[in-house]
Amino acid sequence: MTAFIDFEAIDQYGPQTFNEKLALTAKELERDDVEQMGEVSIVGQARAGDVEREYVVEGKVWFAADLDCSRCVDPFPFATESPFTVRYRPYPAVTEEDQEVELSGESELDVEFYAEPRASLRDLAIEQIQLSIPMKLLCDEKCLGLCVKCGTNLNQAACSCEDKVTDERWAALSGIREELRKKKDV
Repeated sequence: MTAFIDFEAIDQYGPQTFNEKLALTAKELERDDVEQMGEVSIVGQARAGDVEREYVVEGKVWFAADLDCSRCVDPFPFATESPFTVRYRPYPAVTEEDQEVELSGESELDVEFYAEPRASLRDLAIEQIQLSIPMKLLCDEKCLGLCVKCGTNLNQAACSCEDKVTDERWAALSGIREELRKKKDV
């Protein structure tokens, strides 16, 4: 059973609170760098907003997952708590077919538009998880990554490659360090 925030019930009975545990899969997040998802918790409150037919949902999402490091590609555990505030408003009236709607300011960046008077907690949790996963996933700030020649994980073993790859665009600067040392010694 999927849990929903019912906007009509808020109009009739007042604010709604929610506290759900969801079993999400890595596939639902549609990200290749998520290996496995743990249980997800979403808690919060939904209330009527300041504008007619607007609803404000505030809460937190907790989740744990195994993510793939961007440098060494090994999975590592990641867990976070992410607070959120989302405003739901009905779709604006469109005068011409396929006309785009322009946001009127920064205050509308947290607005979701609805066609039906309800919002899925599952969809809300997925969106908040997506927003809370870092863009650059690192198992450790000091992760050495993989050797570009042989693919050895440099965190686990020394590379056996003799030639280190040098970007040819930096070749003009290759001797500058030695020249600076000679000038300093003089």
